[in-house]
Amino acid sequence: MKLENKVVLVNGGSSGIRKEIARLFAKEGASVVVVAGANEKLEGTIDQMEGNHKIVSVPASDNSEDDIQNAINAAVKEFGKLDIVLNCAGIADIITPVLDMGEGIWEIDLSVDLTGAI
Repeated sequence: MKLENKVVLVNGGSSGIRKEIARLFAKEGASVVVVAGANEKLEGTIDQMEGNHKIVSVPASDNSEDDIQNAINAAVKEFGKLDIVLNCAGIADIITPVLDMGEGIWEIDLSVDLTGAI
């Protein structure tokens, strides 16, 4: 196993390709901390992980600095360290033309998809 004894935090790891990435980390032996946004579902995510590892889920309200710090703290508390961080949270709940989007939706998308990465 390539990632045995490694601890990985996957932000947004409860759905889509991010969930598959978290599963691959676990399959390769890593302990995984999955951070899920307020609208993301964790049911089944942890059960689908393969390998000899431990999975921890951390809820996040809006992927703010506090949410990410809480996830980092959870990883260190549970596993004693954090080796890898994959910050790939994003939202695509509202698919609409930009002209129909409105400023509120635009601000939320920018906050999570762009600002959240840094």
